[in-house]
Amino acid sequence: MKFTVNREKLQKALQRVGSIIGSRSMFPVLGNVLMQAEDNVLTLTTTDLEIRISTKIEAAVEVPGVSTAPARKLASLVGCFVGADVMFDIDDKDHIKLKCGTSHFTLLGLAAADFPAAEQFEAKREIRVKEGEFKKMVASIAYAVSADDSRKVLTGVLLSARESTITLVATDGKRLAMQEKTPESITGGDGDAIIPLKAAQETRRLLDGDDLMTIRIGDKQCSFVGNDFELTTKLIEGNYPNYRQVVPASFSRSVEVPASVFLGKIETVSLVLSDSSSYIILRFENNQLRLQASSTEVGEGSDMVEVAFEGEPFEVSFNPAFLADPLRNCDAESVRMKLNDPLNPVAIEADEGFLYVIMPIRKK
Repeated sequence: MKFTVNREKLQKALQRVGSIIGSRSMFPVLGNVLMQAEDNVLTLTTTDLEIRISTKIEAAVEVPGVSTAPARKLASLVGCFVGADVMFDIDDKDHIKLKCGTSHFTLLGLAAADFPAAEQFEAKREIRVKEGEFKKMVASIAYAVSADDSRKVLTGVLLSARESTITLVATDGKRLAMQEKTPESITGGDGDAIIPLKAAQETRRLLDGDDLMTIRIGDKQCSFVGNDFELTTKLIEGNYPNYRQVVPASFSRSVEVPASVFLGKIETVSLVLSDSSSYIILRFENNQLRLQASSTEVGEGSDMVEVAFEGEPFEVSFNPAFLADPLRNCDAESVRMKLNDPLNPVAIEADEGFLYVIMPIRKK
């Protein structure tokens, strides 16, 4: 096996596939990257048995073949090399000779036969969507995924296809984030899939620009296929809760709030809080939204934001981190807070299909 590749392109490709490589594994080959060279294309693949990432780059292939190399060591060397191209010469024992500029190295690889084969699946549904749009969708909701393994379905992101709309949903039982978009196309009809959070975040990392990507969904697996990558993941099995039941049918109050200003005030006032169980009080009155917080260990503080609010003064309390998360991630200039009373769910809406529902905290 013998080929030559551009060093910078190789470095970017290794970064693209290398993030799922664990520091320790029961199977040494999972620390390696699979390299397949043929038809002047080098395909690089990594897997952790749950997620599989592949990418392709141009290569001058003299002798086609397939082998594996220690992913992190190879990436470190390529990052240190000084030269335009990296030449690979791999023998039958998977000894990998590398040349770049004045550098000469030999790495000990492992047989490609030991590398886990890709599991083939039949796509029941395909969605075509712009990479940049899907990247924003994941960012706007991923923080609300549950970290509690006792309800496995909540540790993933729900991808729901209904008619001409796709919806991403995340919830930990205390708050819910939802983002809807109209993709370029949906084929295969309606359906749901629960994507592991790690896979959703890895896909988000790989996405860039406005090129179209394809999401292929099967019964137990799905894949995200872009111009220069393919990520395949196992799906989380089970039934996701009916998230639309969480959203109140109507609200008695609606207040428009500048997102970045509101976020800054929350972060500032929260500095006087001493632990995660503390809360921040929002008081609406006389065209003002006043933020208040206090703790016996640190002190107290308040700040305000000008808003269009008239009527009887109204107070409601929140976990400040939960309140800040959607403002930090929804990419909106302003949001609408919709409320009924201090005890029932509060909604935060933004344009382009974003909705966040949070439960107020009952003050002791």
